[in-house]
Amino acid sequence: MSGKVRACYVCQRNGRLTCRRTRLGEPCVKAYTPECVNLLRRARLAFRAGRTLKENFRQYQLDAVVRMLEEHECDFVDALGRDLHKPRFETVMAELTLVKNEAFHAINNLKKWMQPQPAERNLSTTLDECVVISEPLGVVFIRGTWCSPVQMCLGPLVGAIAAGNCAIISPSECTAHTAELLHRLIPFYLDNECFHVILAGLSDLPEILDLKFDHIFFTGNREDGSRIALAAARTFTPVTLILGGKNPCYVDEHCDIGTTVQRIAWARFHNAGQSLVAPGYILCHADVKARLVQALKCCLMQFYGPDPRESRSFGRMVSVEIFNQMRDVLWRSGKVAIGGQVIEAEKYIAPTILTEVTESDPIMQQEVFGPVLPVLTVDSVDEAITFINKQDKPLCVYAYSTNNKVITRLMSETSSGSFCSNDCALQSLMVALPFGGVGASGMGSFHGRYSFDTFSHRKSCLQRGTRFECVTFLRYPPYEDRNLSLMTWASTLSQRSQGWCQIL
Repeated sequence: MSGKVRACYVCQRNGRLTCRRTRLGEPCVKAYTPECVNLLRRARLAFRAGRTLKENFRQYQLDAVVRMLEEHECDFVDALGRDLHKPRFETVMAELTLVKNEAFHAINNLKKWMQPQPAERNLSTTLDECVVISEPLGVVFIRGTWCSPVQMCLGPLVGAIAAGNCAIISPSECTAHTAELLHRLIPFYLDNECFHVILAGLSDLPEILDLKFDHIFFTGNREDGSRIALAAARTFTPVTLILGGKNPCYVDEHCDIGTTVQRIAWARFHNAGQSLVAPGYILCHADVKARLVQALKCCLMQFYGPDPRESRSFGRMVSVEIFNQMRDVLWRSGKVAIGGQVIEAEKYIAPTILTEVTESDPIMQQEVFGPVLPVLTVDSVDEAITFINKQDKPLCVYAYSTNNKVITRLMSETSSGSFCSNDCALQSLMVALPFGGVGASGMGSFHGRYSFDTFSHRKSCLQRGTRFECVTFLRYPPYEDRNLSLMTWASTLSQRSQGWCQIL
């Protein structure tokens, strides 16, 4: 097994896509386009041979994902620590455990998901079989974001495996140690013909996608997502896009301030603020602003101590580029109420609260992947709803209030990929709930059964017999007015009785 070719590296050389597979343990190297084409060809041949169709094959691959995470937990902790200075607690709970939950849920429900789903029948199909079959799409491409590199690569992969697909996985090059670990481990655990890892930069992806996949699953920012969508459109490839943005968080005058700030601060400063689902800004009722900011200051002291730089619970920016972007936005927006310290050599930005922020400030005009939380004030829930609805539709909307009417209004009068009241991020982690965007925050969803459906084609199947020809002959030429009258009368009955007599 160790002598076989396992993975592939993609780069740009002389203006063209280049790639070569490597053997286990070898460093990734540059070579030629035909090798990448060959990798995709191998996956297609495996799929067409029916390798992924059997339930026991899918179950074994899902078990292998769990074993990989359990047997190499320390390796993942080390890789994410080197890439993001990510604490072990966050790696285990927010990356590894979430993927294992997805896999266990799929394992426990796979047999049920794979069963044909019966469809409602009418009088003319009473003796026929009407079912919807979940059919695997083929070879899918999964691109994970750097802010959750394990969860956003392997979480969708669980759905792709469960649905019976082959997959090409492309971890983000920003988290190089984690990407290299996935590149090294996946060939040891998953089927070597069906599942492959490509290490590629974002600039390489449009050319890779021109090779034509059966579905593309992408997580990242909106700018990159639009480029992926354009590349997919050239080959009519369906896409799922989970995109970032600015997630509003409304804090009502009637709320438990102590609990509210703990939950907001945890979600915003987790992974040093590098998260698609973190609250992007607070819309706070003017009457509670002073108490809220003071409570946030006390909360950050409790979480990270007097100097968060020394805390083992606080991470770092993933790259100098992201650090510079975040620092520039921070310095040109609002007033620093808490934090604000930066150290370029360590890619460190302290947990920061900004006040006196205006809608035109840079931090309100772009996505924020860093530990900075702007606080804006509103005078009423109506003003908060109006403000949220003026922006692009976000991935998440959060609302904190003890008044159920306020919560209901925020949930029903705003549009977003997801909604959570009196907490943050948890709705994006549950296998029983679909998670995805709407409008500018993406399209499609995943988690649990919804991942299975994302990577499946729902095929309508009607298996008819030859009975009732004494009725269905009315549809055949030569067309007669008498036959049309009978069919029109039947259609009128069907409208009143839910289609019991559709004789076409």
